[in-house]
Amino acid sequence: MTPRTGQRPQMSVEEFEEFERHAPESVWLEFIHGKVVVKPMADGNHREMIAWLQRVCMQHRPDLWLHAESGLQTEEYRKGRARADGVLVRVGGLKGHGEWSEAEGALMAVEITSYDSDTNQRDRVEKPDAYAAAGIPVYLLVDRDDCTVTVFTDPEGGRYRKQANSAFGAPVHIPAPVDITLDTEPLKDLAD
Repeated sequence: MTPRTGQRPQMSVEEFEEFERHAPESVWLEFIHGKVVVKPMADGNHREMIAWLQRVCMQHRPDLWLHAESGLQTEEYRKGRARADGVLVRVGGLKGHGEWSEAEGALMAVEITSYDSDTNQRDRVEKPDAYAAAGIPVYLLVDRDDCTVTVFTDPEGGRYRKQANSAFGAPVHIPAPVDITLDTEPLKDLAD
């Protein structure tokens, strides 16, 4: 698969995985649309947002678990590698999976924006397309820049057909297969 820019991929998926295995622990690498991307390490508020979402999911859906910082095979033909801030699966859904899990069992991918120059392209453009192409039913974007939560649904043809955007503090319904409503008021205190 060639990236949308029309450029050739920097390397093959196999070369990326080998390269990633030798990267320092302080660096997270992703392979999106044929290019290597450095993902910034999460800050404290970012980690607290994931912990909050884990608690909420567990309270509403004890049959599911939100795994933090999970590697996923994404894009068409599983040619991409994304390290999602969170991946919601059925309890035990990652058993037997390696570093880069197939996206088939993922019910929702979660990203929380970082305060870096690449977050717009990565979290708002490339990740939704990669997750949709992999067939992940829901993509949840917690956007700290504009204090909103966006729910992307109905993946088709490498894009999510629907998206609903709400300000922090508003209730946010995540439709089936997740089917929970988030009280996003706690995110207001974590937006910094």
